Amino acid sequence: MDDFSTAPSPGSAVALLLEDFSLEMTGKDVTGLEEARDRLPPGTRINVTFLGNEDLALRLGAARAVRRLGFVPVPHLSARRLRSRAELADVLAALRSDGAADHVFVVGGDPATPHGPYGDSLTLIRSGLLQEYGVRHVGVSGYPEGHPAIAEPVLWSAIEDKSAALARHGLSGDVITQFGFDAAPVLTWVEALRKRGIDAPVRIGVPGPAGVKRLMTYAARFGVGTSASIARKYGFSLTNLMGTAGPDRFIHALADGYEPHRHGVMKLHFYTFGGIGATSRWIADFRAGERA
Repeated sequence: MDDFSTAPSPGSAVALLLEDFSLEMTGKDVTGLEEARDRLPPGTRINVTFLGNEDLALRLGAARAVRRLGFVPVPHLSARRLRSRAELADVLAALRSDGAADHVFVVGGDPATPHGPYGDSLTLIRSGLLQEYGVRHVGVSGYPEGHPAIAEPVLWSAIEDKSAALARHGLSGDVITQFGFDAAPVLTWVEALRKRGIDAPVRIGVPGPAGVKRLMTYAARFGVGTSASIARKYGFSLTNLMGTAGPDRFIHALADGYEPHRHGVMKLHFYTFGGIGATSRWIADFRAGERA
């Protein structure tokens, strides 16, 4: 981990967090990405999610579009949705054929019962297939506010085991956290991660601008905070559920508490709940405002 002797100023901390930010899209967001291309820096990492209602062809088409538009595709691999080792090999072969296999993000996925041999993302990493098909960099999940279905000690063991497995297989990695609304637990969690010897870059999950009601729905689904605490920390009113909220307060709070010598490399990862167009516009406007 880099050794920073002094903490950055709040303004420079925001710039550090926004440097090399990433975001995500679904397979159906290609048109939105095409419209947003001029607002996103070339080489931006764009995760292509693995949704149960989208097939492989749609996800591959999105990954190709990301690459064609000058960005870096990061396809998601959902371990519990894969039905066999052969299916994983087929997916990776297709990504390699499209030049989209360098970076992937591995996640356990939604099904409670695995559809095949991969019960979690660790077993997928240990399969040995990732590097066989040209994967060089692997993103894994982090949960600063915990997981509604997984105990905290299990989460810590999992991220330690995944970090060790990536190193054994000669793969670099980073951690993308679940989105949150409160900077304090995020910074505490990142510091705890560093104390456990994990120095991979951490991409902090940020909810992109979206309707308040939608944000609250996602927060409830993923067990992130309570309605009252989210409203207080994020700066919107629960009485105005038809409004739209952006993450400027959350980002500034992260920047205020960010100490690189304690937290290491941190970047931002935007969840595009309000659409990739709205998120890219918000980021461009926010960055311009910070530079003004």
